[in-house]
Order: sequence, then C-alpha cells, then structure tokens
Amino acid sequence: MKENFRKTATEEYGRAEQKALKYFTALHNQVTNNSQIAVLTEDIQIWKRNHLGRFSGLSVFSRAGRKPDTRDFYRYIQWLKVTGKLTEYLNRSISYMYMRDLGKDLNAPETQRRIQRTVDDMSRLLSRPPSRNGTTGPEFMNLAEVYRWARKEGIETAIIWLFKKLRAVAAHIPEGMSAEHAQRKLIKIIIGVVLHVIEEMGEDAAPAERSRRLDAAVRLGYSYGLTYPFVDDLLDSSILNPLEKEQYSALIGSALLSGEVPELGVWSGQNKELIQYIHKELTEAFVYIRDHQDADSRQTFFAQSHVFFQAQDIDRVKLLSYKGYTNEELYIPVILKSSSSRLIARSVISAPPDEGFEERTFFFGIYNQLADDFADMEQDLKDGAVTPYTYYLKYHQERPDLINPFEVYWAVVANLIHSVYHSDSKAREVILDRAVNGLKRYRERAGAVKYNEIMKLFAGGLGEFNRLLQKMVRKADDVDFFDKLLRDGLIDQLKLDAREQEEFSGTLQNVRSLINNELRFSSPQSLPAMQERLIHAANYSLEGDGKRVRPILTWVMGVNGYGLDAPAIMPLLRSLEYMHTASLIFDDLPSQDNAPTRRGRETLHQVQSSAVAELTGLYLIQQATFQQASLIRFKPETVLALIRYSAQKAADMCMGQMMDIDSKGKALTLEQLNRICFYKTGVAFEACLVMPAMLAEAEETEIEALKRFAYHMGIAFQIRDDLLDVEGEAHVLGKPAGNDVLNNQSNFVSILGQDGAGKEMWQHYCLASDALQEIPRNIPFLKHLLHYVVNRER
Repeated sequence: MKENFRKTATEEYGRAEQKALKYFTALHNQVTNNSQIAVLTEDIQIWKRNHLGRFSGLSVFSRAGRKPDTRDFYRYIQWLKVTGKLTEYLNRSISYMYMRDLGKDLNAPETQRRIQRTVDDMSRLLSRPPSRNGTTGPEFMNLAEVYRWARKEGIETAIIWLFKKLRAVAAHIPEGMSAEHAQRKLIKIIIGVVLHVIEEMGEDAAPAERSRRLDAAVRLGYSYGLTYPFVDDLLDSSILNPLEKEQYSALIGSALLSGEVPELGVWSGQNKELIQYIHKELTEAFVYIRDHQDADSRQTFFAQSHVFFQAQDIDRVKLLSYKGYTNEELYIPVILKSSSSRLIARSVISAPPDEGFEERTFFFGIYNQLADDFADMEQDLKDGAVTPYTYYLKYHQERPDLINPFEVYWAVVANLIHSVYHSDSKAREVILDRAVNGLKRYRERAGAVKYNEIMKLFAGGLGEFNRLLQKMVRKADDVDFFDKLLRDGLIDQLKLDAREQEEFSGTLQNVRSLINNELRFSSPQSLPAMQERLIHAANYSLEGDGKRVRPILTWVMGVNGYGLDAPAIMPLLRSLEYMHTASLIFDDLPSQDNAPTRRGRETLHQVQSSAVAELTGLYLIQQATFQQASLIRFKPETVLALIRYSAQKAADMCMGQMMDIDSKGKALTLEQLNRICFYKTGVAFEACLVMPAMLAEAEETEIEALKRFAYHMGIAFQIRDDLLDVEGEAHVLGKPAGNDVLNNQSNFVSILGQDGAGKEMWQHYCLASDALQEIPRNIPFLKHLLHYVVNRER
C-alpha cells in the first residue's frame, strides 16, 4: 500500500509540474508580447464606470461625512450603511470568497442565489448595535458569539474542543514566530473548511446530518490548519537549526508518502519539548483527517499535500544570494503550492467532484500568491526569502532575462477574466476590485514616495496602462473588502488580547503580592497565649497559596474601573479575603467536606483541631467587619450601606453552605444546583464587584449589570471546579481531586456528565459576556477574568 501510494504521489507531482510549466509558459509569452495590455486596458475602462464620478457634490457622501478609518469597525460599517454602500460591499466580498475559497463560477444562478443569501445574513448580523462598554471590535468575533453559533448548530462539543486546542497552540508558538499570524491563519483555514462543508450540504440537510458534518468540519479544519503554523511557518522561521529542519522535513515528507506518521525518534536539538508537542498534535490531526476520508479523497489529499509540501520545500531552500535561478524555478513552485493548497481543502472534507473547480482553483491560486508576495516583499527581502518579487528587486539590473512579476500578475488577471471566467462581468468586477484594492492598501502602508519608487521599477515599462492603473489607485472608490476588514480587525484584536492578557497576568501577580503583604495579623507583645494561638491559626490559613481572586477583582474595579484611591480601599480588600478564608475553613471541617488539604497545605483542623478551626473562622469574620468599618475616607452612609450589604451576602453564603450540606447524597436538579452554587460562590463574586461600585456611587443600572455578570461567572467558576474535580491533578489543584465523589456530593458533572457540564459552563460564559457588554465602561480585566475562570487548571 505504501509503495503504491508513493508512486501515486510522485506521478501526481509530475502531472502538476507539467501543467504549471504550461501555464507559466503561456503567461511568459503574454508578458513578452504585451498581449495582455490591450485587453486589460479595455477591462479597466469598463470597470472604472462603476468606480469614478458616480456622485455629485451634494450626494449622500456629504450627508455621511468623511470616510472613517476602517480600524473603527462599527463606525465604518455604519458609514457604509448610511451611504448605501453596504450591500454592494458585502456582495463583492462574498463573491470573492466564493471564487477564492470555494472555486465557484460566479455566473451560475445557484451561486448567485447563495451569495445573495449570505449577503442578507451578514447585513442582519452587522446591523446589531455595538456594546455600551466602548469596545470597537466586531462582537460576532468573540468567543460567546462563536459558542452561540455552535449551540444553534448542535456542535458545542466540537467548539469547546476547538477552544482548548487553539489555547494550547497559542501557548506553544515559540518566541521568534508571530502568535497572532499563526492564530489568524489557523482560524482562517477552519472557517474555510466549514464554508466548504456548508456549501456542499446545501439547505436541505437534516439537522442531525448538518450537526454531524459541521462537527467534523471544525475538527478537520483545525487538523488541516495546524500544518500552517507548525509546518510551513515553523520551517520558514529560524527556530529550528539546519539539522533539526532536515530531520523535521524528512519526517513530514515520510508521513505524506506513506500515509503513516513515523515515530519521532531521538531528537537531540534544543527544541525537543516543542517538537514533542507538535509531533503529538500533528499525529492526532493526521490520523483524524485520514480516518474521515473515503479512499478517493484520501488519495487526493495525500497526493496534493505532497505537491504542496514539495513545492514549499523547493522554495524554502532557495538562497537570495544565488544569482542563477531561472524564471521557471522561481514561478513553478509558486503555481504548484498556491493551487494545491485549495485542492487539499476540498479533499479534506471528501467533497465530490465539481465540474470546473479544479481548473478554476489551479489558475486562481497564483493570483492570490503574487498579490501576497507583492504586499510582503519588503519583509521578505529583510528575511532573505526568495520570491519572484524579492529576486527581481535584487537582480533585475544584472539579469535582463528575469521576467517582471508585476507584469506576470496582470497577465494572470487577464487570463482569469477572459480564459477562466469567460469575460463574465461579475468576475471582472471582483478581480479588478481586489487588484486595485491591493495596490491602494500597499500605497497607504508604504507611503506615496516609497510606492512611487516601487511602481517605477515594476510598472514603469507598461506605459499608458500604468498611468491608467495609477489613476484608479488614486481615485477609484468602492474597492475594499470585508475579509480584509475582518483580517485587520482579527489581527488587531489578537494583539490587543495578548497585551491585555499580559497586563491581566501582571495585575494578578502584582496585586496578589500587595494583598499578601497586608493580610497577616501582628502579635503585640504581652499578648495572652490563647489569643496568640488564635492569631497564629488565622495567619496559617491566610498564608496558604491562595489565588486572591476576590480582593484582586475588587482592587481592579475600584482603582482601574472607578478611580478610587488604592490605600483607601485596602480595608475592603482585607475584609473580603478574611471572609473568604473563613468560609474555606468551615467548608473543610470534618462536619462538612472533611478536606485534608487546602491551598497546597494541610487544612487548619488537621494541624490544630476542629474547635480551633471554628473559632478561627469566627475571628476572621469579625475582623472582616472591623475592616469594613475602617473605610474612613468614604461617606459614612455609604460605608453603612456597604456593611449592611456585606452582612446580607455573608448570610446568603451561609444559606448556600446549608443547602450544600443538606444536598449530600441527594440527586439534585440543575435549578437546585444553580441556586446552591450562586449562594456558595456567586454572591462572593458579586460582592467583589458591587462593593467598589457602591463606594464609587455608581448608577443602579450598572450595579445590576455587575450582579448579572457575577451570577453567571460564579456558576461558570463552580462548574470549572467540578470539572477539575474529575479532570485535575491534586498537585496542580492544591487540594484532592475527586473529593465530591468521595463525599457523595451532587455537582454539575454528576448531573450533566462531563460534556454536559462543559456546555453549561460555556452557556454561563455567554450570559456573563452579555452582562459585560451592558457595563458602561471598558474594563479588560473582567473579560480576561472570565476567560481565566473557564480555562483555569486549578
């Protein structure tokens, strides 16, 4: 079997190489004869009618004001709606995706109907108002909206699995590679595969069948997309040394030719831990794809993957310092890898043959690749990467035989419009929109001076055509695309999330240290021995490896959210941790959960006695009240209201613990468990948010939103605790795993099962996220705290 497959893969590469050579020869002839220029000039003359001089000075432009920066997502979408441009904008964007990603013929009536349906769906989605908290990114890109879509489609388990996988990938992107770039490409591939499956299913698939296929699409998309950061990008980077690259490339090549992943074997390089993780993930992905394909699709997948990898490998080892590459050596691998990548995507989902798809895809690929290489040529030049553009930049003066890649690009455009899409007006519109938009974006990014230098080099020999083209670049409107807006927004959001996550982690660490330094009780001289023993017991409980999430949350809300003075609210922080620690002491007692360890050490009743533990808990509660009464920098009536509120929350917590004790050995309903969970956990989170809001005299509507956020986050927190009780390890948790089972205690896992509990947790995540949107201030810490709650390992 392996020998036959190797033969098939080798033969497929030979066929693809011959086809690419024939295509390149045709393009080369067009460039040499300038035969594409006349037809392209006519195309642009037709095209420009829709892009120049369509509006008078009194048009809707004047009413809508100047075009806003596309980085302000909601203002830009609103501007498109007000100017009447949104439908056309979405239509060309979706049409382009149907050409590029799905290989469709835009002239087909069914394709046009589906494009229009998608445009209508997107218009409704974009009509949602933005959140009140000042965030500018599109809300449908956040985790809550993705999970809601998954719930609607019945694929929550797949999306929860994907969230975990993406988190792990992000954590393993090594320094020297762009985590944002890797995540963006991976997400793009997943979306592309899902779109393929949706398109193949059509509208008549039964709900169960639709869910099954979409579940597989998510996993297949991840499995295929994983190769981009962990094969292509990794081999293109300088993370691995030359010997490691050789060993890793051999391993990948062997897997593609044999259909089996080789064992990693001995890895002596410094990246052993990284490679072990990647090998495990890629093996799992490889097997998943292989086992979900029919025999024909499997052959196509491995053959096209071999073509892609081989072409990439040929390009990867090229040296910019070498002067002797032929035009064929520069362009053939580009044609092969750009076309095979989309052929792979179709084979991944075992899609049936589609007349014309392979031809359209083959000729379309290089259009995207040359556009991307043009946009990236400066960075590629710095990195020493060989592309048609970097090589031409470096050697065009001493190598007059080199073909100009910019002219090749326009020959590709002419070929697509007239030979592939048969002069279809819609195809012409979309292809030229995209081409001009790429030049406009490059001009904006590089600046007019740099852009003119580049154009003089690459387009200086095109005469009147170039002058017409540059006029379009300067003056043409309505050529931007939604996928570019999303891409830029996603990259910005990923970068912002990374910065905010770093700030979140820093805040956790710094404020935790600050609070830890403030918690200990001092022992004055001449203190009676019994009282000193009580203080020692309190300090023992406080000194454990506590996360201090509650007082940290109060500090962030008070200081960062409401601008309160940090020293002024320190008594409130102490009170919260004293109250929480007291609740843990009582919770761990033999009469309740009988826990042997807490916060990575023996529980207090184990090292002292139950009586001492009970007295210590009461002592900490009284000290908490004393601390709240010490908030002397705030209005007395405000502090009094805060103490009353705190007393009520403490009573609620006792009620929750009583419910918990009474529930032992009983089969609870989900409603009962939610109520117990809120009283035990949610009220504490609520207090941490509401108390600083009370001190800041926030509006009641804001306090209500904070309460809703706390309610759902508290339940999500408890569900994650229950999941960790099943999945976690004691040395990580700081307490025994499996305690609820030993205590015959109902929890979310025992009622719903692991999958069901995970779904319920993410549902509360969504509801907490909704509440967060209603809080009229942007506090990134809360968003990342919510992420921490559902993703934590202890």
